[in-house]
This record gives sequence, structure tokens and C-alpha cells, in this order.
Amino acid sequence: MGTGNYGQHIRIVAGAPAGTLCTVDVTLESFEVDVVERSRDVPVVADFWAEWCGPCKALGPVLEERIAERGGAVELVKIDVDANQPLAERFGISGIPAVKAFRDGRVVAEFTGARSPVMIDTFLDELLAPPRAEVLVEELRSSGELPDVVAALDRDDVEGALAWILEAVPISSPEQRDRLREVAVALFERLGPDSELATVCRRRLAAALY
Repeated sequence: MGTGNYGQHIRIVAGAPAGTLCTVDVTLESFEVDVVERSRDVPVVADFWAEWCGPCKALGPVLEERIAERGGAVELVKIDVDANQPLAERFGISGIPAVKAFRDGRVVAEFTGARSPVMIDTFLDELLAPPRAEVLVEELRSSGELPDVVAALDRDDVEGALAWILEAVPISSPEQRDRLREVAVALFERLGPDSELATVCRRRLAAALY
């Protein structure tokens, strides 16, 4: 990937009115704020590319077009891997183009290689869909199910909600167990694959179920 210039700007393409894109330059040092933190407000798609990469040049315009069509619902970050090796290494980029979608400060979806416009539409639609945990909480709230779990989540106490679920599983009916498992798995997804809490609770749930 070359030595790179660590002061090189990363180009952020922010979703603007439908059908258009505006650009803002940020420094490598501001990546945490402008990408990771920004993704807590709006999903951010990071396109890792290089000037010499033919598939990158084919994918880039399609990503820009599809993201522009979503009128600001998602933003696109273009990262030159040659100029920004530390970021490429940080996110384990071994082949390009590599696309990683950030939401709530973490990578939630990704793919490597060129993709068709239809596949990119599907990728973006899934990214913009409400997280499964949010959908399930609203279902529980509407039905009156698992009020203790809902109350814990309303306090943003995911650990408390999972603790309640794990205690309830052994004494629940098979149907109730399925529902508890569904909610727990959605919460694991919300916590992310690197969450120690999710890892511990996943093991405890498996033990309780099987």
C-alpha cells in the first residue's frame, strides 16, 4: 500500500438533497469525530479504495449515486488506503474496494469487491432499516410483553435486560423461550461482535436453552 501521507485528507461525501452530494474534507486525526462519532447521528459508509484499483473506480460512482438518491439519510466516506495506511490496518483491509458501514460508532455491515447497483441498494436499505432491537422493543411495548425488559431498555440498561431474560429462560414455556431468545439475540446484535457482555450472555443463553 506504500508509505502513505498521514496528513492526507479523507474526503467525506455527505448526503445532501436527493440526487446530489456535497464534499467536506477532514484530517486523519478527526476520523473518530467525523466518521465514528458522526455515525451515531447518521449511518456512514466508508469506501476504502486506491487510485490504481480498477474495481474501486467502477464501484465508487455507483455508491455515490445510490447514496445521493437517499437524500442525506446516509453519508459516504472515501478513504485512499495508500494515503491512510493506519486506517486500512485498523479495519483489517486486505483487499479493495472494501466497504464498511458504521452505525452507532461501530461497523455493522460490510462487503469487499465491486457490487451491482441492485446489491448496493439492498445493502443500503438494510443499513437504513431500524435495528431489530428497536423493532422488537416497540412490539413488546405494544403487546405488553416482558415489561421488565422494556423498562430496563428504556433506561438504556441492556445488561439489566439481558440478566432478566437469562433468569426467565429456564422457567419459561417453549414458546416464551423462543421469544426471549429472539429479544436476546437482537440485543447481542445491538451490542456488537466485540462486546464482552454479549459474548458472556450468549454463552449463558446457549447453556440455558440447550
